[in-house]
Amino acid sequence: MAQPPLPAAPAYGKASIADLLTSAAAAMGASGFSNVLRLPAARRICVVLVDGLGKALLTQRAGHAPFLRGVMAADGGGEHPRTLHAAFPSTTATSLTSLGTGQVPGQHGMLGYDVLDPEQDKVVNLLGNWDGGVDPQRWQPFPTVFEQLDGRIPTATVSLPKFAQSPMTRAALRGTTFLGATSPQARVQVAAETLAAHPTMLLYLYWSELDKAGHGHGADSARWESQLEELDAGMKRLAATVPPDTLILLTADHGMVDVPRPARIDYSQYPELVDGVRHTAGEPRMVHLYLEPDAGPGACARLVAAWLERFGTKAWVLTKDEAVASGYFGEVRDGASGRIGDILVLARETIAFYDLRRVGPHAIEMVGQHGSITKAEREVPLLRIPVTARSPKGSKRR
Repeated sequence: MAQPPLPAAPAYGKASIADLLTSAAAAMGASGFSNVLRLPAARRICVVLVDGLGKALLTQRAGHAPFLRGVMAADGGGEHPRTLHAAFPSTTATSLTSLGTGQVPGQHGMLGYDVLDPEQDKVVNLLGNWDGGVDPQRWQPFPTVFEQLDGRIPTATVSLPKFAQSPMTRAALRGTTFLGATSPQARVQVAAETLAAHPTMLLYLYWSELDKAGHGHGADSARWESQLEELDAGMKRLAATVPPDTLILLTADHGMVDVPRPARIDYSQYPELVDGVRHTAGEPRMVHLYLEPDAGPGACARLVAAWLERFGTKAWVLTKDEAVASGYFGEVRDGASGRIGDILVLARETIAFYDLRRVGPHAIEMVGQHGSITKAEREVPLLRIPVTARSPKGSKRR
């Protein structure tokens, strides 16, 4: 069965999440980095990462974010792009590591929510339930932007306290001063105070609440709208309290789509979809299928045909070689190649795929989803938020 054309690969090296911190470092004058996003020069930069805020969602629900809506309407100056591409898969572990390291997924190896660890022959989680047999710094060996700036430009991360020493942080965002604050209001205050305390500073501020509301209740819910309103108020407060010479950049790690309950499919109930499969992993909207070593030369083609026969145009189904050749992961190093499924299933319509032999029944209750390469999931905003704080009386801006 013929498939719809595949979307183009993320714009790595041009306008992707992997290019943001490296461009910020270059805009602050750090050597060894390229300002591919053409950010304006600044002594203080605050990068706000809003988990789950796709550009389409922000545009559609802008009525609940009057401050950010005004920012978007007024943002006509500067050469920087207004849209970035999330990494692939469009999921937190992958995009945050690309942000933190400046590397494409095929290099840093954080290739999904969970993936195969070939050394252990088991599926390991790369987010909140990190496997004890995986060393974060060995799994992701590239230095972060923060590590590369050590001794040159002060850096800080403001995030939830529980992430201070998490394996995910150690893999993706290590090498910076970590400042924990539980509530969004507290994080904004800590960020503003930290920036004010340093004449030069690159600060990363993580905002988690929107994604949590989307997963639990959907992006089309009152709970999500409430969290967007909270974000809007927080960004207005941040703009009013940081030093006047701060460059505030707001972006996200991925977008989100709501998947209705009947479209959340347990694919393990169909024998032909798991025939010859040793492991399943990934996201409900971007599934990794790993074949048995002795599956045989025709197993891959048969499995692709079976998935296309059942789901037709609802998903793109492609082999590992096709995904790599398409540039979805960027250049793939040898040490990361074995973590990619032999077959990838990318949701095209509002559908999600689960292997309920492997995940608990609670997983299928998740409403908001991401992971695939649709525009709603991979396009995220890049907003330059004007600072409204005034210089202290009698001082001169430099």
